Amino acid sequence: MTIVGFDTSTAATSACVLRADGETFEVSPQPARLVERPGHSRELLPAIGEAMRQAEITWDDVTGIAVGIGPGTFTGLRIGIATARALATARDLPVHPVSSLAVLAAGTAASRDPRPATRDLPLIDARRGEVFGAVYRENTLLVDPFVGDPHELREKLGNAARNALAIGDGSIRFRSVLEADGVRVAPDGSELHVVRGLHVCRLAVGVPAVAPEAVLPTYLREPDAQPTQ
Repeated sequence: MTIVGFDTSTAATSACVLRADGETFEVSPQPARLVERPGHSRELLPAIGEAMRQAEITWDDVTGIAVGIGPGTFTGLRIGIATARALATARDLPVHPVSSLAVLAAGTAASRDPRPATRDLPLIDARRGEVFGAVYRENTLLVDPFVGDPHELREKLGNAARNALAIGDGSIRFRSVLEADGVRVAPDGSELHVVRGLHVCRLAVGVPAVAPEAVLPTYLREPDAQPTQ
């Protein structure tokens, strides 16, 4: 199985190829990119192309597309999922939809820092002063994805937040709030904050493939932009 995977749930564009021999070839942004303006429409296809060039494959070698389906920014998810659908349709390929929060949690589970009792609290900036989040332990979902006020996370999560390590652009933005509430946050420059294409691909192996038209974004709430009447 050779998978092309990518994520556009935050301001940073990531892409990766998981080749049939198990080798991975990743185009991963620096954590600083998370607090800059998104550029998915101009960055995504070149990032995919670069990952494929590094892997020395063509589209004839690809057997599936993997895409982060959020939660995340409305425009970013729309671009990522539309791209996944278009590529899969053009090549008659299945799509593996992967939770962007699960991808963040997978990054900490795969890190070299041994934290057997630590829970992972992936947080993606939801705008409007809120975050999208969930709680994991070693890739096992403990608290279902939610959207909420970071000032109320400790009360909302209770013991589930105990020993939690917060990661993602939402944890960077609300670091002071979270740390004042006793939640540890990874350093701003840590790659743990990035929704990496590497983990999109790795998680996709265990996610059932679906038809391109069946891939839908996870918004958790109504999008900021509403259609005009």
